[in-house]
Amino acid sequence: MMTTIQPRRYRPKPFAIYFFALTLFLHFLASTACNAEQFVLFDVTFEYTKENADNSKPSKSHYYVKDKMLSADRPKDWTSPVDYRNGTVHVRLEVIDKPAGDEPTTWSICYIPNKGQKNGYGCLGTDIYKKVGVYEKDISMKSFWENDSIVWTEGIKQMDLVIKDNSGGSGHAHKRSDSEKFFPTNVRLTLTQVSAGSKYDPKLGLKK
Repeated sequence: MMTTIQPRRYRPKPFAIYFFALTLFLHFLASTACNAEQFVLFDVTFEYTKENADNSKPSKSHYYVKDKMLSADRPKDWTSPVDYRNGTVHVRLEVIDKPAGDEPTTWSICYIPNKGQKNGYGCLGTDIYKKVGVYEKDISMKSFWENDSIVWTEGIKQMDLVIKDNSGGSGHAHKRSDSEKFFPTNVRLTLTQVSAGSKYDPKLGLKK
């Protein structure tokens, strides 16, 4: 009688299983690192006086962030290969000094694009504040005023910071008869852009 020899089933060794799992895990981490990205668009510290507000050009109460004040690594296209247009922006305002009196104050932050449409630019705002301190928040890039007036595939050339009271869009601080409640002031303002689907990581952004 002939005996049939059954083929042995391959059973992967524990080391092979471990190596395969480790490879998958590293691939996952690499993929996550590629998709979860952020960069500091600008980080400026400045003193702002009534004289600065009256003499800023072309518009009063403006502080202009441009040229080397903006990150040289900011993308030309904010939609691809990393999608920042549909992500969030982390706004960090540090009020270092302000006049006494706890007058409500805010800064509008306007994106000035290389190419605009409709209104031509879009703006968000810091929290309204009364005292020195740090104020932080995350804002959807799809939620702020006129965000769709920017052609995001063409990038950003400048950021305009505008000091205001709490009365609304036209409440520029230089117009107030009691402007001494707003000037002089000293602030640090940092904007960190975060890609779509990701969360702001403070360890990757702010420098002391």
